[in-house]
Amino acid sequence: MNLTTTTETVKEGDIREMKIPAGRLWRVAGLSCCLAFVTSCVSTQTASDTKPSPLTHGNVQLTLKKGVTTQTEVLENFGPPNVATTDASGNEVWTYQKHATVAKSSEVGAYGTVILLGVGGGTSGFERSSRTMTLIIKFGADKKIVDFKSMSTSF
Repeated sequence: MNLTTTTETVKEGDIREMKIPAGRLWRVAGLSCCLAFVTSCVSTQTASDTKPSPLTHGNVQLTLKKGVTTQTEVLENFGPPNVATTDASGNEVWTYQKHATVAKSSEVGAYGTVILLGVGGGTSGFERSSRTMTLIIKFGADKKIVDFKSMSTSF
């Protein structure tokens, strides 16, 4: 393998013409355009919610019927209660409570380049909300719903 090196001394004021083959010039220009396009894209990121809970006000209204829905059906739809007690009349009372804090963030950034000059910018945002759902179900001796109340708050 033969390697040769050439050293040239350029004097001040000596201007030489450099010739670049046309094919190479087009490749460099195409690559520069692609790079400028990719770096000037805008990206947005948002947090996604987790799997929704079956304990919602709408689901409660659709699922629970006084004198019809049994404890087994309630367990199948909402799972085990947070608290199970007995009231003064001897009726079993189940309490469900779900609290969720939802945080969403978004970030938008942009950057553009033109050869050696650059322009950049960006914005970001953050939003947090809390939701609480409380469901109280009273069962009779026949293990069917005698009464239920639900309450939801959001802030």
